[in-house]
Amino acid sequence: MELRWNKVTSYLQQLANGNTEPLSTYVYDLEALRLHATHIVRSLPPSYELFYAIKANSDLPILETLAPIVHGFEVSSGGELSWVRQHFPDQDVIFSGPGKTDGELLLAVRSNTGAIHVESIGELQRLGQIAIRENRVVAILLRINLQLQNLSSTTLMMGGGPTPFGIAADQLPNCIEWLCAHPELNMQGFHLHLLSHQLNAAAHLEILEAYLLQARQWAREYNIEIDHINVGGGIGINYREPDKQFDWELFGSGLMRLAHLYADGPRVRFECGRYITAACGYYAMQVIDIKQAFGKTYLVARGGTHQFRTPYAQGHSHPFRIMPIEQWPYPFARPQIESQPVTIVGQLCTPKDVLAYDAEVECVRSNDLVVFPFAGAYAWHISHHDFLRHPHPEHHYLLAEA
Repeated sequence: MELRWNKVTSYLQQLANGNTEPLSTYVYDLEALRLHATHIVRSLPPSYELFYAIKANSDLPILETLAPIVHGFEVSSGGELSWVRQHFPDQDVIFSGPGKTDGELLLAVRSNTGAIHVESIGELQRLGQIAIRENRVVAILLRINLQLQNLSSTTLMMGGGPTPFGIAADQLPNCIEWLCAHPELNMQGFHLHLLSHQLNAAAHLEILEAYLLQARQWAREYNIEIDHINVGGGIGINYREPDKQFDWELFGSGLMRLAHLYADGPRVRFECGRYITAACGYYAMQVIDIKQAFGKTYLVARGGTHQFRTPYAQGHSHPFRIMPIEQWPYPFARPQIESQPVTIVGQLCTPKDVLAYDAEVECVRSNDLVVFPFAGAYAWHISHHDFLRHPHPEHHYLLAEA
């Protein structure tokens, strides 16, 4: 990993030295992404599949790197579906997410989407009407919001209680009865995704086993065949303690155990986003000013939460590194601080524009770069880009190696 970091910093040095304006940029290490995704796919049991949830980062170079590795893409809007089909007409695609319009459902049907994950009885009925008009049999999964005993909670719960996601489990009998009378929809299985930001591999294995047991029970109860179940993604990134990440090796060995125990069961499909791309991205801001106020030191840097919203969205102080830049274009002394905590802010006219707070630094000077790792997912893509009409950051991609 340090070798990859050195490649990123070398590239950032070139960018900073070639800029006349303070730098604000994303850099994506596509080789690191390729290696990471390949490792994940190769460690899956034969009956398990990995789809990439493009909502995390839908940049074309990211998708081009992942397309030959993953089993397909997961989309959650008509816009995402159109983007994927424009560039990857033959890629297997699944369509998840609540609030699908008739236009989006029609697009999914006409775009040969592998499966549409239905989120409500109303959506089921609307899709049935579209399938009849199009004279097609449409493959679907039912996304079910079920309650599990002893469900371990995370900072982002998608089910297990009242949420807008999925069909409440007590409504499943009505859905099955309706589907029996409507052969235009081919139910292939269930989508079960109750939580995100999971950092505990052992706890996640317990949830997956509960999913498998529940799907088996439903198959017997309703006398239905299940082709596969989608267990969502949900694997998180530990931004607060970056050295304590999700234990994929433990998780992978646990998946092998589950695959052996439930060898007669359906295929299992993941749709991970954050865990796939977060670590390949870096957001870099050049320090414009160093100022002190009432005992606190602030680094004011080019950019801010309108470009990198992850820290504010997740409510954490994002890890960072200071990268020295020797260039200093002014005749007066260069501002510098050493061995003290700093709070890193951007250029926005709000006190909420904070990316890291009270973080100890050995040394930082005006014009140095602040580099935030784990910026490859839900970073630029969830930010309010045009607030104050600041220019967008640059985006650079370090090409994957052959």
